[in-house]
Order: sequence, then structure tokens, then C-alpha cells
Amino acid sequence: MRPVVGDLAVPQSYAAVVEGCDAVVHTAFESSKRGPEIDRQAIDTVLSAAARRVSKGQPSTVVYTSAAWVLGNTSGQATEDAVLRPTAHVEWRPDHEQIVLEANRGLLRTAVVRPGIVYGGTRGIIADLVKTAANGLVRVVGDGRNHWACVHDRDLADLYLRVATNPEATGIYHATDEADERVADIVESVVRHPRMPPDVRHVPIEEARAKMGPYADALALNQIVRCPRSKALGWAPTSHSVAGSVARLLEEFRAKHEAA
Repeated sequence: MRPVVGDLAVPQSYAAVVEGCDAVVHTAFESSKRGPEIDRQAIDTVLSAAARRVSKGQPSTVVYTSAAWVLGNTSGQATEDAVLRPTAHVEWRPDHEQIVLEANRGLLRTAVVRPGIVYGGTRGIIADLVKTAANGLVRVVGDGRNHWACVHDRDLADLYLRVATNPEATGIYHATDEADERVADIVESVVRHPRMPPDVRHVPIEEARAKMGPYADALALNQIVRCPRSKALGWAPTSHSVAGSVARLLEEFRAKHEAA
């Protein structure tokens, strides 16, 4: 492996590298107000580089990372062909998905992966719950009765590998552990572990919106998500719930935190 350091907002820092790759999995995101604009620029850069590769007779694969949040509040069990009702926080993502999917032709193969909330390690929404619990106060947007669609980072990596290497894999693939966990149950499992039980405060959605903007509504989504197309690739999550994995997650968190 040869790491290449670049800047997502500076296409010339990575375009040539992309052109030399058999497959590209786009997982990066610029978490600023320009995030959607930079993501579109990155898509155009990656697809253009892949097209140049194809013009030389070399096959190319592009896998784009979207998010289960594009489904909005789900009605029943949402599979990969569900109607999209994106929450405002990610309302731009369906257009980006479509650009990638429409590029699928000839020697250029494209696919879109929609992960749920990713857990494992020291970053992300679940890791933040672990941190805030250790600090004595956990804030929950809403009453906690909504369900989160989640996936462990190792299981997500396994799906990326399957999509990137299977020559028949095109279209949309969901990535969730299908545990259908309520936020309240996830929080309850996390707060049992600190030596001093933290306070849990439920923040009304209006108050959360005032502080967090559209992100608050994303956290309040109620989602039941299924992954039939991913399973058809032989994908089977090894981690089946956040609540059932908290002890292991805490050890992973401590280990990676200490290593950092």
C-alpha cells in the first residue's frame, strides 16, 4: 500500500492517482459549508479520471459513499429500491448518487453504498455517545423512541471490498446491521458502563434545531433499513447491534484513543 496525501478540494492533488487505479472507493467528505460543492467536484474529478482510463481500454470501477439518511423517515422496511425522502442535512446526496449511477457504461462500472450510522473506533456519532457518557452528560435529540440504522466499520469495509471487486456489482447497496435499535436502548447500553452513571438529557427537537440546524432532524430520523442487494453479494454483518457490542466498542475506543 502506498498512501497518497491530497486535499479533496484540490482535484489536481489526486486526479492522476485515481486514473492509475483499477477501482476507487470515495468515502471522504469536507465537513464545511462547502461540503456538498466539494463532493460534487470530487465526483466529477473521479469520474473524469476513470473515463480517461477507460479511453485507454482499461476497466475502471467507482464506488460512491452516500448515506442511509437519504431515505428519510422510513415506512416499513426500506430496501435499496425505496423512494427517497432525504432529510435536509443530506438533501443534495440523491443528485450526486444519480450522477455516479448514470456514468455506469462499458468498461466503467459504478455503484453507490449507503451506510447507516457507522460505529467502531474513536470517531462518529456512537463514539461521541461514549465520550459524552464518560464526561457525565448524554444529550438525546427527541424522546429516543426512534430507530437508528447502524453498521460496524469493519462490516462496512467488507461490503466496500465486495462491491469493488465483484464485476457484476452495480447500482445501490445498503449497509446496516438490521438491528433496528431504538436510540434509547443504545444510550441505555452505553451509560451503564462508566463508573459514575451520566445524566441523560432529552433535548426537544426545536431546541436541537436551534443549536444544530438540519443535523438535529437527521439524528431524530426513525429508520428501518434492509440490505437485500448487499446480502446477494454474500455480505453478512458480523456485528449485530450497538447495544450488544458496547463492551467491545469501549475497548476499541480506549485502544485507538491511547494509540493516537
